[in-house]
This record gives sequence, C-alpha cells and structure tokens, in this order.
Amino acid sequence: MLNRLLLTGAAGGLGKVMRRELAGFAKTLRVSDIQGLGSGAEHEEVFQCDLGDAAAVNELVQGVDAIVHLGGISVEDKFEPILNANIIGLFNLYQAARRHGVKRIVFASSNHVVGFYRQDEVLDTEVPMRPDTLYGVSKGFGELLSRMYFDRYGIETVCVRIGSCMPEPKDRRMLASYMSYADFTELMRCALFKPEVGHTVIYGMSANRDVWWDNSKAAHLGFTPKDSSEPFRAAIEQQPPVAEDDPLMIYQGGRFVVAGPFDN
Repeated sequence: MLNRLLLTGAAGGLGKVMRRELAGFAKTLRVSDIQGLGSGAEHEEVFQCDLGDAAAVNELVQGVDAIVHLGGISVEDKFEPILNANIIGLFNLYQAARRHGVKRIVFASSNHVVGFYRQDEVLDTEVPMRPDTLYGVSKGFGELLSRMYFDRYGIETVCVRIGSCMPEPKDRRMLASYMSYADFTELMRCALFKPEVGHTVIYGMSANRDVWWDNSKAAHLGFTPKDSSEPFRAAIEQQPPVAEDDPLMIYQGGRFVVAGPFDN
C-alpha cells in the first residue's frame, strides 16, 4: 500500500470509477479535477485544479508517492483546450513530479495514438504512431514526454493505451477494443506496484476474441485480463448493419478518423 496516491481526472467517467477502486491502494487518495468533486471521504484529499496552472499542479503533486493521471480532454476538441489540458498540463505534472521526487506515474494514453491503422492489422507497442485526431496527437506527445522524463530523470511511467473502458461495449468496433473496469483496476495495480517498470507502453484491453493489439513487450507487468466482450456480442450483432466503407469498420480509431472541429 502506498502512503499517498494522486488520481487526476477524478470527476470524469473513468475517474469516478477509479476514485472508488483505487481507495485500497493507498492510505490516502488525493483526488483532483478541474470540475467540482464534492466532499472527500475520510481517506481522501480533494483538490480542484486546472492542469494548465503550473503553480497549482506543483502544489497538487507535493507529498504524493505515485500518480494515476486520467486528467485532461478525453475526446476530440479544438486545439486550445487540448493544448492546455493534455500538453501544457502534462508538462506541468511531470515537472512537479521531478521537483517532488515522484518516481512512478501511470499515464492514460489512448488507442487513438494508433487510430489510423486498419482493423485487419495487429500492432505491438513499438509501431510508429499514427494518431487519428488532435486528441491522439496529444496522447502521443504524452508518451514521448514521459519517455524523456524516464531517460533523463528516472521517473518510471506506464503508458496505458486505453481502448474502450466502460461497463459494456457499444458497437462492433468495441468488441475488439473493450476493457472492463475490473481489468483496468487490475492493470493499475500491476502498473503501480510492479518493481522496475522503466518506461512501458501497454494496450488497455480485456481478453477479447478479436485482437488488434499485441502486449507481449509489456509482459513484465504481469497483467492478465480476465473479462471479455463476448457476453455482449450477440446483442451488438443485432444492431443495424454498418456500411463496409464506414470508418467504424475500417480503422482501429473508428469514426475518430473523421472527427474534428479543426477541419472547419
């Protein structure tokens, strides 16, 4: 058990789940978000923080042993908010971690770092990035930034290229990208407590039948997913057919490859 664990993005969809699930990982769970988080439980410290505010982030990180970083913009958006939260905000977080001696960060990257690969390809964690959006670009930046902070300052990071982490898959694409909350929690345990992770990239997915991603180069984490999208397959296959030329059926990033207000 850690003494104090910081969870950023605790007001988001996945953050709310992890706020509950990570409680047993540390004596004190420090939770933060730019949104209100309500009153904290007895084991919590609550911070409202804009990641783009370097001074606030420096205060946020002080005294923590490790960080689970879910904070930032989690969908495609205009460049300015992505720049503030996902790029400047992440730089502020790593600078604060360096100053305060934090040596382990779990970074919520995204499958959209490689979204322009086709669904008939199987990718390991060392393929060239092919981001499908500005959001995907920002996550690629995060992976590169965390690599530099490991090589230069020894801050270990596990970059989790999250697929579709939610209660159940919503469409045909998610039969391959689905990750259950229970599997994500187990991956957080491995990422936080496995000794000597260095700089590791891993795809966040459950043990689904359809496989796009090869995690063999992250095997040292010891992560073994237990859930699968198969219990949901029959219901999803009852959904109306999708055209063969729909990006949902072609690209690993699905319709993210055509999303984006920056096109206007």
